[in-house]
Amino acid sequence: MSVLSAPYFHDADAARVELERTLWPAGPVCPRCAGKERITAVKGGRAGLYRCGPCKRQFTVTVGTVFEASHVPLNLWLQAVFLMCSSKKGISSHQLMRVLDVQYRTAWFMSHRIREAMRSGDLAPFGSGGGIVEVDETFIGTDRSIKPHGDKKVRGVGHKHKVLSLVDRTTGRKQSMVVDSLKATDVAAILKANIAAEAHIMTDEAPYYRGIGAHFASHEFTRHTAGEYVSRSNPTIHTNTIEGAFSIFKRGMKGIYQHCSKKHLHRYVAEFDFRYSNRAKLGMDDEQRTVTALKGIVGKRLTYRSAYPA
Repeated sequence: MSVLSAPYFHDADAARVELERTLWPAGPVCPRCAGKERITAVKGGRAGLYRCGPCKRQFTVTVGTVFEASHVPLNLWLQAVFLMCSSKKGISSHQLMRVLDVQYRTAWFMSHRIREAMRSGDLAPFGSGGGIVEVDETFIGTDRSIKPHGDKKVRGVGHKHKVLSLVDRTTGRKQSMVVDSLKATDVAAILKANIAAEAHIMTDEAPYYRGIGAHFASHEFTRHTAGEYVSRSNPTIHTNTIEGAFSIFKRGMKGIYQHCSKKHLHRYVAEFDFRYSNRAKLGMDDEQRTVTALKGIVGKRLTYRSAYPA
């Protein structure tokens, strides 16, 4: 039987009950005062409407989440979350539009709300306990704020968006950031803020990483320009893990999404980080990944105006 045959993918009330079970495993929680006591169902109100005794406010399970104030039925929301979590390289808004039978603008906004839910708030540093952290950068799309001088064309990667990524080999987590600069001082500041001091850093020979070994337990690198991708003396010295993660990211951005402006790139990056950090190799199947994404909808309300400012 198909996973998408579950009742909560086809009935809004069943979807609400499933969302309540996921977000409120111990019973309803007021999104305004976080109270759990004296919460009652509103008599004569619609299904799923509750009243908080202490703060006297009414609420539903979608209040304070990325689903709040949406006119899209909850069962379509759950379908969209599942499709985005189970599609390894992503699913375009046009495809969501066709599958869910909604307008393109609706599908676009839904996909960005879901990406917002996928953004991790985990502040645990990478490499805790002396683990190995791979660091690398990649370039994607075209940064239209960078203009060529006169009639000269911008060559190389200077005109592209810059993405700096970390992969913790022990936990399998990945975290990426859209950055404006790859200067050594800027990169060092980012790494110090996100990586534990006892970590061992693996990079290539790019100049941005020079001197970072002073901030961590060690810094090893391979010389890609010399054709070295794994150290001959120590096979643990490589960045092949993060290169593999980049291959999925680039195939998705080029083959599925095709175009992305800088103001939205951080959400696309978060989407790929989420699926990579919750992949099958780490014991997460599509349903578990979907539940994890649903738990991330709380406290991340996103309005259309803020997602797509005029």
